[in-house]
Amino acid sequence: MCERVRPLTFHHLFPLTCHSNKWFKKNFSREEMKRGIYICRSCHSYIHDIHSEKELGRYFNTKEALLADEKIQRLVDWVKGH
Repeated sequence: MCERVRPLTFHHLFPLTCHSNKWFKKNFSREEMKRGIYICRSCHSYIHDIHSEKELGRYFNTKEALLADEKIQRLVDWVKGH
């Protein structure tokens, strides 16, 4: 996301705690819920600090949706400027 050259961590676009939730099981396939992206630890921690796991699974379950979030975009813009 921030394009820094750093070790990457796997971010589940559907947090593991959502996988057994009835709403998620009804609305998404198992394959969809396995999706994820590799991001740096700083971005990963920030995402989990500002959004609950249910919010992440419902509204921010793509890289594009994460980057469209104003708070996340501010972080990414700041990082790219430094």
